[in-house]
Amino acid sequence: MLLSHKDEEEEESQSMTDHTKDSEEPSFKRVKPVTKSNSLTGVITPVKTPALKRIGQSISRSISFRTEARPLPPAPLRSRSKASSFPRRRSSQCWSDTVESHDLTAKEIKRQEVIYELTQGERQLIEDLSLVKKVYYEPMLKLDILTESELGQIFGTLDSLIPLHEDLLSRLERLRGSEKTVGEIGPTLLYWFPCLEAYVTYCCNQVGAKALLDQKKTEKRVEHFLRLCQESSFSRKLDLWNFLDLPRSRLVKYPLLLKEIQKCTPSEHPDEDSLPDALEMIQSIVAEVNKKTGEAECQFYRRGLNYLEEGQRLPEIQQSRFLYCHGELKNNKGQRLHVFLFELALVLTRPGEDKDGGQTFSIYRQPLPNNLLNLEEIPDGEAGGGGAFRGAFTGGNDKVKNCFRVSSRGRSKANSYSLQANDSFSKQQWITCLRQAMVQSRDRNAHAGQSQFPSYADPTLCHIADLSLTSDSEMDVQTLSG
Repeated sequence: MLLSHKDEEEEESQSMTDHTKDSEEPSFKRVKPVTKSNSLTGVITPVKTPALKRIGQSISRSISFRTEARPLPPAPLRSRSKASSFPRRRSSQCWSDTVESHDLTAKEIKRQEVIYELTQGERQLIEDLSLVKKVYYEPMLKLDILTESELGQIFGTLDSLIPLHEDLLSRLERLRGSEKTVGEIGPTLLYWFPCLEAYVTYCCNQVGAKALLDQKKTEKRVEHFLRLCQESSFSRKLDLWNFLDLPRSRLVKYPLLLKEIQKCTPSEHPDEDSLPDALEMIQSIVAEVNKKTGEAECQFYRRGLNYLEEGQRLPEIQQSRFLYCHGELKNNKGQRLHVFLFELALVLTRPGEDKDGGQTFSIYRQPLPNNLLNLEEIPDGEAGGGGAFRGAFTGGNDKVKNCFRVSSRGRSKANSYSLQANDSFSKQQWITCLRQAMVQSRDRNAHAGQSQFPSYADPTLCHIADLSLTSDSEMDVQTLSG
């Protein structure tokens, strides 16, 4: 699977109107993009309501945002003698359901709906994070399913995020007047948003947390406990990682919510000046979290590389600060490889495990610097690499599909690798990433020739925060099957 970096804002904006389902293969979102289901206020059962409520429900559907990770396929539930106190589904409610009547324009109603969505999202996040602590962390520690150190690595600073969101929820609820409407919200958000800098630590930890959680899932006691939790009604079919990834998913929604509020705010409103400042602030915070998380992810996977020859240690690998993408591809012998496209180098590896059960990646053949890469797309049906290539990729029965070739130029020893993605979509995402990496790497070198200081591509353009934070247990953000 290949991680992606498609612009998450485009994906989330699309979800506001279409409620698109998550694909089986995570898309190049920005990463894991990261993973998600429809917002609770976006799933509204049609009922006969007064005109105001009908308008409100329609608006709520159009502006809702996904705040939860995508549920896993249903698993059979154990029969229970006592019903769980946790609801299997949350009730769907929009702002219009909370008021009897109001003399508001359609635009102002929409504004109130977005603010209500923001408020409800905070409440639901607090409930979920509190549930994770009570139902997962504390029992696993008490039953010695995981050590305190392991739980600390997996859960990170999650516990410290709860008071932050409780504070915002309290402030938002105080803004509601006797008529249950919110007037000025900009100053409150400007005051509170700096608290979200705490997300840098939490999100940077998620890369290693996901890897450790996947490793521990192979242990029988851990797998059994997590499966029982997922089958219970309180989980809503979400696994532990879905819950742990909710804060990151919530973070990237704040800019979208603010844009909607700003769109519905009339001129000469008290928020007219403060909302643009608040939007600029949260976008800056999200960009910083993206950048730091990308750097942490890059360092994590660099540490896991196992060099078989000293000549494989390209300086470009160590100089890379982020990953464009990574995932599984096949070579022309049909062998499964895990391929990393770092900022400055393409690295093919064979995945394995160390003595502690952690995942390692042994370098396969010679890594290729991005500025020396040649990329060739192999049309479906062409053998490209001869009979062995065709036989390995297709079993000798069908046409070769979803293949491309990368090679190096300008060095004494030429290297060429023919690779196959899982499907046409994954192939196109790899090709897009490779082209971007080649262009930016060559631009960097060209600029370095004019200055003694190297110029790096802006890593925030790649939206790295989503890359390896997906809830898919087979891959670490954002991944696509390769």
